[in-house]
Amino acid sequence: MKIVVLDDEQKIRKGIVEVIQNYCPEVQSIYEASDVKSAYDIINEVVPDVLILDISLGEETSFDLLKQLNHVDFKIIFVTAFEHYAIKAIKFSALDYIVKPINPKELIEAVNNAHKMLEHEHTELKLNALLSNIENISNGIKRIILKTSESIYLVNIQDIVRCESDDCYTIFYLVDNRKIMVSKTLKEFEGLLSEYGFFRSHQSHMVNLYFMERFDKHDGGTIFMKNKSNVPVSSRKRNSLLKIFDKYSRM
Repeated sequence: MKIVVLDDEQKIRKGIVEVIQNYCPEVQSIYEASDVKSAYDIINEVVPDVLILDISLGEETSFDLLKQLNHVDFKIIFVTAFEHYAIKAIKFSALDYIVKPINPKELIEAVNNAHKMLEHEHTELKLNALLSNIENISNGIKRIILKTSESIYLVNIQDIVRCESDDCYTIFYLVDNRKIMVSKTLKEFEGLLSEYGFFRSHQSHMVNLYFMERFDKHDGGTIFMKNKSNVPVSSRKRNSLLKIFDKYSRM
């Protein structure tokens, strides 16, 4: 496996290389780059399997590099500060990232996961979603990557009607009546979607309030959706939902 490490700080770059050399025997070659131009040249020359990218590169960013690449058929691992604006966009795009200061165990795990996923990854689709979300980040993220065992879907957030928990899986119900089952918990998606008009009404349900038709307050409460489905509201979530209604009734 061939890896390219792009970081403008030599100390961090050398630290990444040292960890990989000592603990990732599946890696045969590691190449270093300190800026976008040198990384671009190395990628075109060696065609790596994995690219480890620091997002901030002085006056440049790793996104400047990714936009220049005509074809991406390698795994990408981002390195970034925890508070970086791009973290949410990366999560929505289902790409891997490591937070600074780098934990060697997390780096080793990310490289090992990349090695396992090389033949099954759809990096180019994920990257397109990421770059689109980065460009529109001031107006809100628009799309999310949903991975199933057989496919990867690029979904507009506004096309999600509701989500339902099924053990360790989440079922997405879309506006065109499609259903997509993803092997992540509803709690993980709640953290991503709550600021986009989604409300966790129940331990097993989350709805896009845009598609809500009415709320029936009998027996704890039920949300009726525009697609003719209905979703229960737990007793502890009832007041939170009523507060949302109260807020909008005053606008």
